[in-house]
Amino acid sequence: MNVVVLSGGVGGARFVRGLVDAVDPSGVTVIGNVGDDLEVLGVYVSPDLDSILYALADLNDEERGWGRAGETWNALGAASELGGDAWFKLGDRDLGLHLLRTEALGRREPLSRITAGFAEALGIEARILPATDDRLRTWIQTEEGELTFQDWFVRRGHRDEVNGVRYEGAETARAAPGVLEALEDADLIVIAPSNPFVSIGPVLAVEEIRAAITDRRVPSVAVSPLIGGKAVKGPADRMLNRLAGGTGPGQVAKCYEGLIDALVYDEADGEVGLEVRPIMTKTLMSNAESRRKLAEATLSVAAVAR
Repeated sequence: MNVVVLSGGVGGARFVRGLVDAVDPSGVTVIGNVGDDLEVLGVYVSPDLDSILYALADLNDEERGWGRAGETWNALGAASELGGDAWFKLGDRDLGLHLLRTEALGRREPLSRITAGFAEALGIEARILPATDDRLRTWIQTEEGELTFQDWFVRRGHRDEVNGVRYEGAETARAAPGVLEALEDADLIVIAPSNPFVSIGPVLAVEEIRAAITDRRVPSVAVSPLIGGKAVKGPADRMLNRLAGGTGPGQVAKCYEGLIDALVYDEADGEVGLEVRPIMTKTLMSNAESRRKLAEATLSVAAVAR
C-alpha cells in the first residue's frame, strides 16, 4: 500500500511515526513543510523535515516535542557568551545535521537529495521529501506588522494574534523531484494532524501539489490537530478561530475544501455533520500504541474505498 502524507510540526511527525508502525514503511512517502526553514548562526535549519527524520529514526525528544533526545547545549552556550543570538535553540547533536546540510547546500545540492541522504544514513525506510527545493517562506501578518514564521513562533512565543498568512515564493515554487510521482502512485493521501495554516498551508501553496491532490483518483483524508476544539500544543486553535471562524471539525475540514474526502477527528468533539465522511476516534498521540491506532483509523478510508 502506497501512502503519501503531508506533514509539518510535532503532530505531523508523531503521526508519521505511528503510520510506519501500521503499514510497510517502504510504501510511505512524507511530503514535508519547508516554510519554517531559516538560517541560524550561519547554518541552514529545516525544523519540520528534521522532526520527521528524528521521529522515524527514533532519535526525537518526546518530552520537549522537538529536537534530538539526550541533547546538550554547549555550542549554543559558547556562542551566547560571545554575543551570539541564542533565541533559536540549536543543540549540539542537532547541530551536526545542520552543518552537513549547510555545506551541501553550499555545493548547490538540492534539499531533496540532502534529505534523502540523511534518511538513508539514519536507516529510515520511508521516503521523506521536501515540498519544494525552491525557497518558500511563511510570513505571519499581525498587528505588530508582518513577521517571519520563526520570529513570530519562537522568538515572540506566538503571542501575537494572526490576521493572515503569506507564503513567499509560492508563486514560482515547483514540487520537489518525486513529489508529483508519489501523489500519482498513491493509494491514499493523508494530511497529518498539523496546523492547517503554517504547517500544511505552505505545502499546498505549491500549485503543482495542490492541483495533483485536487485531481486525485484515490481517497484523501485529513486528521484534525484539535481535540475538543483545543490544540494539544501550539496556536492552531487560536488561528482557526480567527481565520476560519471556529475550532470545530467543520472549520478544519473547510481548510481543505476540495482536497479531502474524509476527516478524522477526536471523539471529544462529538458527532458533527460534515460535507466529507466523518471518522470519530481518539486522536491524542500519547504513546506508540495510540499513534498506531490513530494511523489505523486513518487508513480505514482506503479500505472503504476499495
